[in-house]
Amino acid sequence: MMVTFWLALRDAVRSLLANKMRSMLTVLGIVIGVAAVIAMLAIGRGAEDAITASIEGIGTNLLFVAPGQLQHGGTFTAPPRNLTLADVRALQDPLAAPAVALAVPVIQLTETITAAGESHRADVVGVTPEYAQARNYHVTEGRFIDETELAGRASVALLGPDVADALFGRTEGLVGTTIRIRGQPFRVIGVLEPKGSTGFGINQDDRVLIPYTTAASRLASSPDRVDLILVSAVSASQVDEAREEVEAILRTRHHLRPDQDDDFTIFTQEEFLSTFQAITQILTIFLGGVAAISLLVGGIGIMNIMLVSVTERTREIGLRKALGARKRDILIQFLTEAVLLSLVGGVLGIALGWGISMAVAKVAAAAQAEIIPQVDLDAVLLATLFSAAVGVFFGFYPANRAASLEPVEALRYE
Repeated sequence: MMVTFWLALRDAVRSLLANKMRSMLTVLGIVIGVAAVIAMLAIGRGAEDAITASIEGIGTNLLFVAPGQLQHGGTFTAPPRNLTLADVRALQDPLAAPAVALAVPVIQLTETITAAGESHRADVVGVTPEYAQARNYHVTEGRFIDETELAGRASVALLGPDVADALFGRTEGLVGTTIRIRGQPFRVIGVLEPKGSTGFGINQDDRVLIPYTTAASRLASSPDRVDLILVSAVSASQVDEAREEVEAILRTRHHLRPDQDDDFTIFTQEEFLSTFQAITQILTIFLGGVAAISLLVGGIGIMNIMLVSVTERTREIGLRKALGARKRDILIQFLTEAVLLSLVGGVLGIALGWGISMAVAKVAAAAQAEIIPQVDLDAVLLATLFSAAVGVFFGFYPANRAASLEPVEALRYE
């Protein structure tokens, strides 16, 4: 059996080399298909890893409390009442919410910031000093907002790296400079470290942080306005407990009956993460499926070439069978040629797919998108096995047709 295999492999190599151009064009279809599958899977996994790292970098054990109910389609209902500072203080009560470590009010605005003759539209976020701990924020220079500045409604600001670069063309040496928001001057006290994007256009680096009290009194429509409450649980094991406490406190404060829905929405990091991962996995599967169509086209090319080969070599097949070759020998010979074509295309396709992935990584880095494609072993094995399966599947019919030829009819073929 081993001798038969090596003889079939030798004959397959000779046959393919005898028609180099035709063999190369046939292999090209498999190369493109495998390369597309490898590249799409690698890019999809890289995007998933980037989103996961970004969400995990938001903070630890976090709950996000927003006013209104989230509807299908991602929109919120208009809340009958907004979240307030009194709600935040109730969540900060250790007796009412022992699983809650921090409850931080946030005001979110979108404003045009000007400085040094430049202007840039970005998020302006009113925060308290606890925001840095809840969101795991650090500065590359300067410091964070302190209690004195919060109490005094100080005109100070921390710049996200994207805002700093847009206004000043750099992210260093900016402490002490001045920016303007709605024409009001704010002194820069620090520059935030890069945190990247959480996806769907939410760029954590394109924002300016100012004291919550300053935002509420000078920029917001109401001094008691709260757009978001960040709640940090005492530990990862108490996140669910903290969620239940937050829900109970807010329902009580908002005088909601048992038959009434919440007028607020609570998200957890795990929910964000699972949602983004589900989306990226669906996109990866979809892109991989589209790329697999190229493999199907390549397989059809193999079948076409093998049928042409059977037709061209009909007399050779008849002669081999007349000299004692069995049906199985002819079948193995032509199947070996088909599988060899697909395996060579698979190996070349893996190399090309890896090259495409690395090129995408460089383009993403140039565009400041932290996507590092992951070419995993399972994707390589899948592509290799799939390409071999394509060779067997699309090569079987021509091989069986060749093996089924009657010697007399084959010898008489012109």
